[in-house]
Amino acid sequence: MRFVIQRVSEASVTIDGMVRGAIGKGFMVLIGIENQDTNEIADKMIKKLLNMRIFEDEQGKTNLALTDVDGELLLISQFTLYADCKKGNRPSFVKAGAPDMAFKLYHYIIEQCSLMGYKVQQGEFGADMKVSLLNDGPFTILLDSQDL
Repeated sequence: MRFVIQRVSEASVTIDGMVRGAIGKGFMVLIGIENQDTNEIADKMIKKLLNMRIFEDEQGKTNLALTDVDGELLLISQFTLYADCKKGNRPSFVKAGAPDMAFKLYHYIIEQCSLMGYKVQQGEFGADMKVSLLNDGPFTILLDSQDL
């Protein structure tokens, strides 16, 4: 599983010209799922995400977590995080999770974050989405379950 975490001042996702989800200060997270991923892996990734201290404190140090700044989450499914570009110029996506499994795991992540009391907005699995964000920093982190 891969999360691309961007600390944002604001972010939104639009589908067919209509805003589907929008947040203020928080994390816009692109979520890539592969076939070997499980709820247990998702739980570890969620814990790491929600405890990530990348907001600045009074001294300008990145010591504050999402809860410390009353931050929000915009969670967007992104199968292209598993693009394989080793051969040729057209990426292969065979490493990305099967749609049915990835759909369930994506919604599991959304549900778990919501159940923990976080303000969660989302994209739409499999839709053609337009994502807009104001990256604060910029501050972007790649979190890969292989590294946990």
